[in-house]
Amino acid sequence: MRMIDLIEKKREGQSLTEGEINYMIEQYTNDQIPDYQMAAMLMAIYFQDMSNEERVYLTKAMVSSGEEIDLSAIDGIKVDKHSTGGVGDSTTLILAPLVASVGVPVAKMSGRGLGHTGGTLDKLESIPGFNVELDSSTFINLVNKNKVSVIGQSGHLTPADQKLYALRDVTATVNSIPLIASSIMSKKIASGADAIVLDVKTGSGAFMKELEDAKVLAQAMVDIGNGAGRKTIALISDMNQPLGYAVGNALEIKEAIATLKGEGPDDLTELCLALGSQMVYLANQAESIDQAREKLLATIENGEAIGRLKIFIESQGGDPRIVDQPEQLPIATYQIEVKSTKAGYISEIAADQIGVAASMLGAGRTTKDSDVDLAVGVVLRKKVSDYVNEQDTLAVIHSNQTEVATVIEKILHAFQIQDQEVTPKPLIYQTIS
Repeated sequence: MRMIDLIEKKREGQSLTEGEINYMIEQYTNDQIPDYQMAAMLMAIYFQDMSNEERVYLTKAMVSSGEEIDLSAIDGIKVDKHSTGGVGDSTTLILAPLVASVGVPVAKMSGRGLGHTGGTLDKLESIPGFNVELDSSTFINLVNKNKVSVIGQSGHLTPADQKLYALRDVTATVNSIPLIASSIMSKKIASGADAIVLDVKTGSGAFMKELEDAKVLAQAMVDIGNGAGRKTIALISDMNQPLGYAVGNALEIKEAIATLKGEGPDDLTELCLALGSQMVYLANQAESIDQAREKLLATIENGEAIGRLKIFIESQGGDPRIVDQPEQLPIATYQIEVKSTKAGYISEIAADQIGVAASMLGAGRTTKDSDVDLAVGVVLRKKVSDYVNEQDTLAVIHSNQTEVATVIEKILHAFQIQDQEVTPKPLIYQTIS
C-alpha cells in the first residue's frame, strides 16, 4: 500500500476503505508518512469530503492511535458531555454535580483553555486546593463513591489527532466537517464514555457562526458516535450572546454555585437542564426526557445538587466552604462599570468580543504557556432584548489593572442598541439524534 495511491484515490472522489485509513493513520502517527503527503490528503478530504463510513473509520483509527480509557470498573452507564466552545460556558461545572445527584456516574476528562477564558480545569482550579491531577484508580474510586470526578485529559489520548490538527492548522484545512467531527469524536470515544451528549454552539461566539453549518457538524458527530457504538445526541444552542452573565474563571464558578442553588441565570439554567436531561435519559435513569428534567429540578430544589457540589469539591482537595462563602474565591482588585452611551433595546451582545475583552484582562491564554488570572473577567448586567437608559450599567469589569480603556471600548462595541423592541433568538434550535 502506498500513500500516493491513497491521495490520488481521494483526490478523484473515491471512498477509502477501513484498511486504507488504518494504514494511513498508523503510518503517519509513527512518522512513516511525511507531512507533505498527509497535507495533500487533508486537502483532498477538504474538497472531496468523506462518506459516513469513512468518517467512522477515521475516528476509530485515531482512537486506536493512543491510549483508550477503560471505565468498565465504574458502575452504571457513563455519559459524557462535550461543548464545541463558547463564551461564559460553565455548563460542565454545573452538570457534573447536578447529573451525579440523580445517580448518573459522571467521569469527565476536561482540558485547559486557549482563548477567551480558561478551560474547565482552570475554572475548577479557582477553588482553593482543588486538584485535577488524579491517578486513574483514584478517579474511578471517586466516581463509584460519589458519582462524580473531573480530571485533566491524558496526554496519551489520540496522538494521531494531535499531529493532524497541528498540520491542519498550517494548511488551511481546519474548516472541514469530516476532519472537525472525527477530531472531536475521537477524543470523546477514547475517553471511555458509553454515551455522548454534544452541545454544538452557533452564533457570533461560536466556531460555527451559521446555524446551517452547526446542523451539518452536529449531524456528522452524531453519525460518527452512533456508528462507533456510542449512543450519541446533539443539541444546537445559541451563542450570539454570552451564556449566563459571568465570563471569567472564578466568576463562572460563582455563577455555577448560584445555578445549582436555583438562583442562576435563566439561559444557563435552561441549557443545563436540557443537556442534563439528555444525559440522565441516555444513562437509563429516566423513562423520558421530561421525567429526567423533573428529577434534575427536584435535586436543585431539595438541595441535593448543591450538596453534591460540596462533596465533589472536597473529594478532590478543594475547600467546600466556597459554596456558602463564594467570597473565598479569587477576587479582582478593581470593579469598573461600563455605562451605556445611548438608550434603547439591546439587539446584540457579540459574544466573541466579550470573550476577547475578558482575555485582554488576563482571563484566557494567548499561548499554551500563558498564565491565567483566575480572578478577572466581565460580568454582564444586561442581555439581548433588555431596555437600557443612557448611563445604565451594561457590564462590570473585574480587573487587577487600572488601565482598561481598550477593554471598555471592546465591550461597548459588543453591545448593539436600537430603538425598536427586540425578540431574542431561541436558546436551543434543534436536537439531533
